[in-house]
Amino acid sequence: MDFIQELTWRGMIHTIMPGTEDELKKGMTTAYLGIDPTADSLHIGHLCGVMMLRHFQRCGHKPLVLVGGATGMIGDPSGKSAERNLLDEKTLRHNQEAIKAQLAKFLDFDSDAPNRAEMVNNYDWTKDVTFLDFAREIGKHITVNYMMAKDSVQKRLNGEARDGLSFTEFTYQLLQGFDYYTLYKEKGCRLQLGGSDQWGNITTGTELIRRKLGGEAFALTCPLITKADGGKFGKTESGNVWLDPERTSPYKFYQFWLNVGDAEAEKYLKIFTFLTEEEIKALAEEHAANPGARPMQKRLAKELTEMVHSPEAYESAVAASNILFSPTAAQDIHNVDEKTLLEVFEGVPMFTVAKADIEAGVPLIDLVAVKTSIFPSKGEARKMIQQGGVSVNKAKVTDPVTTVGADSLLGGKYIHVQKGKKNHNLIRVE
Repeated sequence: MDFIQELTWRGMIHTIMPGTEDELKKGMTTAYLGIDPTADSLHIGHLCGVMMLRHFQRCGHKPLVLVGGATGMIGDPSGKSAERNLLDEKTLRHNQEAIKAQLAKFLDFDSDAPNRAEMVNNYDWTKDVTFLDFAREIGKHITVNYMMAKDSVQKRLNGEARDGLSFTEFTYQLLQGFDYYTLYKEKGCRLQLGGSDQWGNITTGTELIRRKLGGEAFALTCPLITKADGGKFGKTESGNVWLDPERTSPYKFYQFWLNVGDAEAEKYLKIFTFLTEEEIKALAEEHAANPGARPMQKRLAKELTEMVHSPEAYESAVAASNILFSPTAAQDIHNVDEKTLLEVFEGVPMFTVAKADIEAGVPLIDLVAVKTSIFPSKGEARKMIQQGGVSVNKAKVTDPVTTVGADSLLGGKYIHVQKGKKNHNLIRVE
């Protein structure tokens, strides 16, 4: 498999330095991609870069993941309007281990293959370098004129940041260049990968290698992923979509991909899955024939949820999604955990009743019109039950004398009552 050809048809190349393709054809090449360890989880904004590394390894090349322990203490001005919070070493080390565990689902770190992935931390080779050494050995090779010309610097200086650009951030591109220079020397790294906003920082590294060592190094960037409306990809009203299931549950992760627009689905299938060109084309044709069935979104959500979490997490997310719409909802609602149940019904009215009332058995009419205010009166509740408009735990109830007991509790704690098609209510029993 040819790395450049693979990325090209997937739409994953923004800019590529001349000579990169020839370098890759010489044999196994080492490349690195940097990730700032500002949290103990990756989010889906990192996925394009991670997928580049996965393709790189699948094509027989050796990927390095650089965790920016040193640069994470400074903050990269690229694409930012404010200076990043600085982290201490203990936090950075914790974040590094958590990130590696997530990356192990995408990259082979543990085999004996010559192209097995490695993780490095630039803090390890930066922490003992003095300011005077850095200024003499690195700083003198890159002019201020060269640094000032970078887009990331110009945007901050031209008013995009309220507080301008600190000297700390201004030196970031030199530090990233020092990383490339170090990996070039120590690991034989000849290529740096990254997002298109990193082009200026990456080329500072290739320039430093050329001026200091007379060597030739290369660069390749992927486009920054945006939504169809131009908005930032991976952001929701509640924040980032994380890979850590404790930060973003598999259900919400699945729902994010399931709800992308038609214009985005085919593009995301190319970037974020390993489906072939023929498979994606067939899905696009199926979608065009019946867009209401959303085959592209369903396959996208399946591939990503299984890859990031597990097939079991995918099945659970589907079951949770079925609670709202599927004919099997009455079975599915009993198979989801408490956290997912609350996420499915996030924002619906919540009522509380005493556990003793339920254990003794309570008439449904009393439960929905006396113990709670789901209905304003027992008469209205009785009428809607007789008309078939009320469900308990997604099972329709038509007998007004029905009694609800402990065997109706979901997870021993909740009862779901639905009136009409869209009015959902949760009763918490405690």
